[in-house]
Amino acid sequence: MLAQSNGMAVNNFAPLRDSTQFADDPGALLARLRVDGYVYLRGVLDREDVLGLRETYFRQFPASYLKPGTTPRDGVWSGRAPASLPPHGAAGHPAHALVRSRVFARFVANPRLERLAQVLLDEPEVMRLPRQILRHFHCGPLSSRAHTDYDYLDRGSDRLITMWLPVGDCSVVTGGLVYLENSHTVDRCRVAALKTLRTDRPGDSRPISHDLDWTARQLGGRWLYADYRAGDVAIHTPHIVHASLDTTTDVMRMSADIRFAPITVEPDPRWLKPWSGDDGN
Repeated sequence: MLAQSNGMAVNNFAPLRDSTQFADDPGALLARLRVDGYVYLRGVLDREDVLGLRETYFRQFPASYLKPGTTPRDGVWSGRAPASLPPHGAAGHPAHALVRSRVFARFVANPRLERLAQVLLDEPEVMRLPRQILRHFHCGPLSSRAHTDYDYLDRGSDRLITMWLPVGDCSVVTGGLVYLENSHTVDRCRVAALKTLRTDRPGDSRPISHDLDWTARQLGGRWLYADYRAGDVAIHTPHIVHASLDTTTDVMRMSADIRFAPITVEPDPRWLKPWSGDDGN
């Protein structure tokens, strides 16, 4: 399989293990999360609800942003980004407005997500952290670097899970999420020691590296991928190394990150207010 991340080739792939068969078996699903550090579930959310959110979002952009003859639901990039558009997620950008909207609030409040969180945190009561991130990428060498979530939430408990929701179909070439196999079992000091060795962000101590092949060689394991469909959910623990692939088609990648924690823990206070793309967190 040919793929890249941040403009660099990525090799040594394997498919994500599909846990959909355990969706109604709480004990088996929790066991799978503990073994793999993630679970991948197909068709958790209604496909039309997901595509409706995608349409609502891309409808907020100038018409010139979308390819002529396509619809906002398609989310196909024209190849031109409006010069007047603020940075992604900053005030004035459609992502900033959407995460504060009623339609997004209804979307993330889906009871199926909360029930999954209760199962996977093994807790009867959970909270959804208010800082909920909306991302989208158009074609180009830009994607999430190899990292663990806890490095961005380390002022609170690590009793939490992240749900990654593709808002639209997201094949490998659209820039989906990838997990480094068994990386949640690697000693954290070993992971931390890599952060200054090969990075394109020398001033940021949180990401591990922009070079996914190098990261895999240092830590071992393959990069695990899926051809995600609207309605699928990938859920992971805070210490598994993950990243995303570059979007190499005109179909834009859109996704949401939703995090849950038990109500009994103290979460990172930076995650108790709505996300903004320039909030530094």
